Amino acid sequence: MEKTRLNKAISETGFCSRRVADKLIEAGEVKINGVKAELGTKVSSTDSITINGKNITNEVEKVYLAFNKPIGITCTTDLKIKGNIIDYINYPERIFPIGRLDKPSQGLIFMTNDGDIVNKILRAKNNHDKEYIVQVDKKITSDFLHKMSNGIPILDTITKKCVVKKIDDYKFNIVLTQGLNRQIRRMCEYLDYRVVHLKRIRIMNIRLGKLKKGEYRHFTKKELSSILDLVEDSSNTMEASID
Repeated sequence: MEKTRLNKAISETGFCSRRVADKLIEAGEVKINGVKAELGTKVSSTDSITINGKNITNEVEKVYLAFNKPIGITCTTDLKIKGNIIDYINYPERIFPIGRLDKPSQGLIFMTNDGDIVNKILRAKNNHDKEYIVQVDKKITSDFLHKMSNGIPILDTITKKCVVKKIDDYKFNIVLTQGLNRQIRRMCEYLDYRVVHLKRIRIMNIRLGKLKKGEYRHFTKKELSSILDLVEDSSNTMEASID
């Protein structure tokens, strides 16, 4: 039977990151089958892991999905709204989106039943990358790329510097660490460009890849473990969205 290092096994349940797991093990707060665990211990899927007396292997399984949201679907849990994301996915358990992606946009959004990870991902000072491919209505100039990269005045602030790369005459790639409402569309509008198509292709370490429009997949264990490491030192300041 395959065995996994204890800190990795704890991380893959969504309880905490591997680094925090090591601290809990060192503090004597982790037990395997009732026996106090040690750093470096390996466990199998049949082992019972408890932390401060709480059995984390027998909890309701946490769900983490990568979903390719189609255009026209609204990122809301309000079932009264036609075309809401919950009805569209029709997942057998209660889940909710992490942040949002506006109705006219397509691409990657996370869905989960884990409220703790939602708060950690949405905190403002984490600087988590979100990558998009954007098509606009007229030719992209070097001036447009320079201004988009260095900050645009919208919503009573100046957007943070970001990486913007031209793909062709009408398409560009942009990586944001902010989540202002309709940020990319507002930035383009300020420069007298109109967004024709916007697609999010990456959030943090998770890529849309070949996931088809309207379909979802579960995070891999490696992806979940990496995300927990990325959000471990979350700040206490909340940002409005992950738009």
